[in-house]
Amino acid sequence: MSPTTEARLIAEITRRVISKALGVDGSSVVVGVSHRHVHLTGEHFRELFGRADMTVYRPVRQRGEFAAAERVTVSGPRGHFANVRVMGPFRHCSQVELSFTDARALGIDAPVLDSGTLDGAAPVDLEGPAGRIHLPNGAIVAGRHIHMSTADAQRLGLSDGERVNLHVDAPRGGTLDHFLVRVKDSYVFETHLDSDEANALGLKTGDRMQLVRGG
Repeated sequence: MSPTTEARLIAEITRRVISKALGVDGSSVVVGVSHRHVHLTGEHFRELFGRADMTVYRPVRQRGEFAAAERVTVSGPRGHFANVRVMGPFRHCSQVELSFTDARALGIDAPVLDSGTLDGAAPVDLEGPAGRIHLPNGAIVAGRHIHMSTADAQRLGLSDGERVNLHVDAPRGGTLDHFLVRVKDSYVFETHLDSDEANALGLKTGDRMQLVRGG
């Protein structure tokens, strides 16, 4: 056996031993890297853009959801980001999803909260071509989550609201904890990482992570 072949064999055995110790069960999930973006109610969209309907820019993996052509300026005490993408469809509450790096650049103390849970969210301002709005509870760092269909959840023995960990075996890989399991018939098996998390692990959209039991 050549030294190169031996080294590869040792690396593979090591990977398998570590994976077993971590509880990785072989189920891989596609990664979607989520950059800063905004969700809006229909009312807030009209205030910002002066019309009723979003324009679909491109669909995303989750069925019925899309990146809109519309963009806004997001402002905090220390600065602003222009051209922040609006995501559709309309939500029952407006929210701005940031990474910790984004929040600090804006001077916003954004808490980690599950998307749609805005009690304690940070104040933030939005500006569009037709107007400006202030969200007293609008800016968050989105809690880690993983989407899966009912069939996926049954296959994996998981249920809505459980927590799991995800692992990536890469030069700067590691395990991330406490992903909220979100189950819906229409969901596609996918996890969302913000740009800070993805960059730390060297991941990009379309890469895969391994499901780890216990969250």
